[in-house]
Amino acid sequence: MKFSFKLLLWTIIVLAIALGFSGFYFVNYVFETSLAREVGQALDDSSILSFAFETAALNVPVKYDVLQDHTIEEIASNLEKGGNSTSRLLRISDEEKNVLYASDGFDADGVLLEETDEKTKTYRIIRTAGGHYVHTGMVLNTLDRLLYLETMRDISDVFRERELGFSVYRRVTVLMLVAGTVIMHLIASWLTKPIRLLTRGTKRMAAGDYDYRARQISNDELGQLTKDFNDMANALEENMARLEEEIQDRENFVAAFAHELKTPLTAIIGYADMLRSHKLDEEKSFMSANYIYTEGKRLEKMAFRLLDIIVTKREEAEFQKISAESIFLYLKDMFAGGGQQLEYQYENGTVWAEADLIKTVLINLIDNACKASEPKGLVVIGGCREEGGYRFSIRDYGVGIPEEEQRNVVKAFYMVDKSRARSKNGAGLGLALCAEILQLHNSALEIKSEPGKGTCVGFVLPYPERGGAYEANEG
Repeated sequence: MKFSFKLLLWTIIVLAIALGFSGFYFVNYVFETSLAREVGQALDDSSILSFAFETAALNVPVKYDVLQDHTIEEIASNLEKGGNSTSRLLRISDEEKNVLYASDGFDADGVLLEETDEKTKTYRIIRTAGGHYVHTGMVLNTLDRLLYLETMRDISDVFRERELGFSVYRRVTVLMLVAGTVIMHLIASWLTKPIRLLTRGTKRMAAGDYDYRARQISNDELGQLTKDFNDMANALEENMARLEEEIQDRENFVAAFAHELKTPLTAIIGYADMLRSHKLDEEKSFMSANYIYTEGKRLEKMAFRLLDIIVTKREEAEFQKISAESIFLYLKDMFAGGGQQLEYQYENGTVWAEADLIKTVLINLIDNACKASEPKGLVVIGGCREEGGYRFSIRDYGVGIPEEEQRNVVKAFYMVDKSRARSKNGAGLGLALCAEILQLHNSALEIKSEPGKGTCVGFVLPYPERGGAYEANEG
């Protein structure tokens, strides 16, 4: 069952119950009020008749010691016919409750008469073949006679009005329910429209249309739900795009890894087969053995780099305070006597890092800068304090990196110039390893390069949350 139909059904049920109870209460309230008014008037008429009877009895000439039965009948007949435009129905009984006079049509039983005494006025509502009546009873004490006066007042109009009221209210209720059904159907359709749009959106996304977004048509809870759904769809699409990119990177990694293995292995197998199957002179033998050694070292370097990347992803660095000067002194000793012109420009300071990992990053960056530069080319290695941390930078004036390539250089096996990199035993893993190490240090590589003018690669090691000002100014 649809939610809109449930909402419509329960609204109509509640409306029907409310209208039913309110109508029943209203019609009965009017009926009870009218009935009480008629009962009051009937009792007042009974009192007036009693007074009129007693007055008439006092005006009768006294011929006997007590009021005679025929006199009572005569007075009762006069009271019935006179003084009121409406017919009066009355009945008078003697001390033994024997009927002395009764109006035509007075067909009430004697139950009320048995309950009537000198101290109490009694009444009841009765139903006869002629309609509904208020039946009253009271005692008359006149001229030593104890008489019982009963009256019947026709109140059939009150009951007919109640039936008419119920009939009209039933018709009004049916009309209101029909009109309410139509109106609530429109309201339910309008209220549940965001749900239908969300349902359509989920079906389209399930069918593969991940660009679809539900239209937000309100600012209430359902509108917020639509907004949250669209936010979820955006996040899902971004995650899928990221996963697809990661899958593509892995495929590229596997393809590049296979290619990188194939090239040196082909050379190794080829030269080894030449040494095995041919008798070569000393120069060719040395050249073949040198190729085998060179390619073998490249495979070894690539294996160690891959292992470093895997280990770095799985481990956490143990940070400690390190003097920036000690790192630069280590680099000077490391690259002393090389073919490149290295220039060091740094400020004293303290960094918060894992010493061996940061040294690995700097060695890789300097090695890449040397490979990208001409022989004896200048490479500037710098360090300076900043507000947020200590910045390291490696600047070369070599071939540079095209802007469209800069985003990909940190991917494993990616090489801008593959022939140049392989000629210098490069495997395209150095910057990938640097990126993983810096990620452990809450940092990242910053690359600024222009083809033909060189490249500047840097990163900032942030200060710890406490004592940052001390590290920034120390030294």
